[in-house]
Amino acid sequence: MGNKKFNPKYCVLLPIVLLVTIFLWAVPTSFFGIDALTATQQRVIALFAFAALMWIFEIIPNWTTSLLVIVLSLLTVSNKGLGFLCTPAAGQLVDYKQLMAAFADPVVMLFLGGFVLAIMAEKYGLDVTLARVLLKPFGKNPKSVLLGFLIVISVFSMFMSNTATAAMMLAFLAPVLAVLPKDDRGRIGLALAIPVAANIGGIGTPIGTPPNATAVRFLADAGAEIGFGEWMLHMVPYVIIMIAFAWFLLQVFFPFKAKEVVLEIPESKRAKDWKYYAVWIVFVGTILLWMTEQIHHVNSNVVALIPLAALTMMGIFTKEDIKEINWSVLWLVAGGFALGTSLQGTGLAKTLIEAIPFGSMSVVLVLILAGIICYFLSNFISNSATAALLIPILIVVAEGMADPSAANNASFLALGGTKAMITFIAVCASLAMCFPISTPPNAIAASTGLVETKDMSKVGVVIGVVGFVFGFFWLTKIFPFA
Repeated sequence: MGNKKFNPKYCVLLPIVLLVTIFLWAVPTSFFGIDALTATQQRVIALFAFAALMWIFEIIPNWTTSLLVIVLSLLTVSNKGLGFLCTPAAGQLVDYKQLMAAFADPVVMLFLGGFVLAIMAEKYGLDVTLARVLLKPFGKNPKSVLLGFLIVISVFSMFMSNTATAAMMLAFLAPVLAVLPKDDRGRIGLALAIPVAANIGGIGTPIGTPPNATAVRFLADAGAEIGFGEWMLHMVPYVIIMIAFAWFLLQVFFPFKAKEVVLEIPESKRAKDWKYYAVWIVFVGTILLWMTEQIHHVNSNVVALIPLAALTMMGIFTKEDIKEINWSVLWLVAGGFALGTSLQGTGLAKTLIEAIPFGSMSVVLVLILAGIICYFLSNFISNSATAALLIPILIVVAEGMADPSAANNASFLALGGTKAMITFIAVCASLAMCFPISTPPNAIAASTGLVETKDMSKVGVVIGVVGFVFGFFWLTKIFPFA
């Protein structure tokens, strides 16, 4: 009975979170030491702190925090919020439609399509068949199976959307988890292999993740072009080393109890009728469309809705199957997008970046500080948005330091110059994976119900720090771009 009366999360942590939020909301804007800070931007800082602390401590379900963030943003920083708060004098307001659109963000739609595929794959037995085929080369040892997941996911992520890869692999993970004991901590490691490999694997090619494409485009505009093959030559070895480290780390944090993983395909009670083959065709067709986006140019988020439309039209995906969709994860992701919209819509993200005097800093400090800012922001707003925000500013800083007349020109060129700086920023964006809302693959791992935020944060921080330090030396000292 005593435990029911005293819950430290509600009695201790919740008051602390509320006090921190109220303090950040109520202090004068001058407290933050940023001249251009507005009242709406200050409110976003308070909401940002509230969301981060609530997600870290999991005082209430994470998706509930996300919903609160959306509602509070609508009330306090939108153009249709509370009249006495949301005035032109308070600063730039966010279009309320943009905040509400977080519920139907294209990435949320990709999640929806991914869940539909996973549900149908399980219902018709595709998941066990495909998992056994993909993982067969890695044997039955759980450690080898974990390595198999990391390799398969990272390779797919180099050439197709990280989120699409994670959504696809969710279907293959289920049968592996089913044969492991419920108390086997290795199950957590397998679930976390999805976001870790998807996020790291995307670093390997210019098309692997949007920050890479942003970096390549701005580098080309600045006359420092990096070709597809050149990027892979430098970054695939980095990915291989980081995947090997992740494999070791996941085994240390989440050791396996089971000695082997045997994927037995049960005798299906379901007849192999036209519906069975239709699901196979739609499943394989969707994956092929995801993998060939560069050819047909249909966005992966749009492709994700094709299986939903096709299977619904054929009567295969029914109203009963809709109940199986993990709606809480969709709301969780929406909250992260809404927070990012508020950060950018009020101009807070840009204000914070412009308040930092990059021009007067040493080259090493600029690189490290820019990387830290990128890593921090990417944990809370989309990697793509972070890169789109930071890279245009940093490309100007880099061009200034690359000028022969600049005092720090020699040290800047010695550290790899513009290519090293901008590529490093793209890498830092992909390394951000501390929370379920940090990246869509993280949210997909959370949808398994196996991963607590503290486990995700523990792995995310270690991989982030190691990847950051190793990435800095890899791009500036070990294997810099010519």
